[in-house]
Amino acid sequence: MPQTAYAEHVRERRRKAEEALAAESFDALLISSGEPFRYFADDQDAPFRSTPHFAHWTPLAGPHHLLLVRPPERPRLVRVAPEDYWYEQAPLGDPFWVAQFDLTEVRSEAEAWKALRLGTRTAYVGDAPEKARAAGIGAAALNPAALVARLDWDRSYKTPYEVACIERAEETAARGHRAARTAFDAGGSELEIHQAYMSAAGCVDKELPYESIVALDEKGATLHYVGKRNEHGGRVLLIDSGARHNGYCSDITRTWTRPGCDAVFRELVQGVDDLQRALCADVRPGVPYPDVHARAHGLIGDLLHASGLLRVDGEEAVELGLTRPFFPHGVGHFLGLQVHDVAGHQSSASGGKESPPPDHPFLRTTRRIEERQVFTIEPGLYFIEMLLREHRAGPRAELFDWALVERLKACGGIRIEDNVVVTASGHRNLTRPYI
Repeated sequence: MPQTAYAEHVRERRRKAEEALAAESFDALLISSGEPFRYFADDQDAPFRSTPHFAHWTPLAGPHHLLLVRPPERPRLVRVAPEDYWYEQAPLGDPFWVAQFDLTEVRSEAEAWKALRLGTRTAYVGDAPEKARAAGIGAAALNPAALVARLDWDRSYKTPYEVACIERAEETAARGHRAARTAFDAGGSELEIHQAYMSAAGCVDKELPYESIVALDEKGATLHYVGKRNEHGGRVLLIDSGARHNGYCSDITRTWTRPGCDAVFRELVQGVDDLQRALCADVRPGVPYPDVHARAHGLIGDLLHASGLLRVDGEEAVELGLTRPFFPHGVGHFLGLQVHDVAGHQSSASGGKESPPPDHPFLRTTRRIEERQVFTIEPGLYFIEMLLREHRAGPRAELFDWALVERLKACGGIRIEDNVVVTASGHRNLTRPYI
């Protein structure tokens, strides 16, 4: 990663932090990298992830680190590097990011808190507010909602460094997806396909941004299916899996078929791929994100009608609510340090909420599309019995071809997902160059 891009990223963070602190009447911002989480009644910790606001500044991994931002001073970073023979303690070395901070290394968390000079108007953001209070930070300055809202809002706009990190994560995930498809074409099981993905991506499960979805046949109708059956010979693969680079995520989904898959379902897969590309082509500054979601339902309605699954055209299908059981989730979400990145429903930098439409409660982004935003476009089409059930005997039951629905249920579902960054005049697809 070029040091110049990262240096500019930190300059942007310093400028935005200074604006946010001034707006909320604070002099400094203290961010912790996070505390380990131990399972209840156990002696093992969950896989650790840095708090996103800390990771927004530096990819330094590990718990208990502290970052103090006090404009106009250089940010002060305290790294906790314990002496420990139980676990590997790799030396810091000379990473590309270190020159942007005044770095101090200590042996314990207690030393880290003692190493900082905290003023009375210091705000704390992190998951250890009781320790911040013990260090002299007042209750009103512990994760103050208005300040956190401004920090979340700023994360909606990615710097070139951040986009480059996401693109590296795309490239890594794409290697995994290509290997997964090869394993699927060879008749591999869900477990074998997942293992092929992990080997090609060069990571272990806990390093993924989310637990992979590797669904053969009917399991593709469970949106967050994470089982890994060892049964072979599936005809449809829905794989939703990403990767990380310097903390930033990719989130990619593809649906593939093998010989023996129902011909109508194969046509539906191609249709969803086509309409997903059309939705991506609509991405440009000024478009309300819910409009993209609404158009997705119209296009899916047209596809359902063309395939014979519905006996009304797309416009009428949307008006009657007939597309919702086939496409029950939102068309996408912000992407960055978190897979479902923050501020998708936020009204402005100062806070507030713009809720999704009542008929589409799972839409994660209600913002107007702006330059430098990164988000997913992921329409889907599924055969989910619990959602179709109410229509089987309802007043519009005759509008469905139930025999065809039954035939296709064994195929599960379809989802195609790309990650895009918004440019001044449109967008750039970060996924398609690699898959």
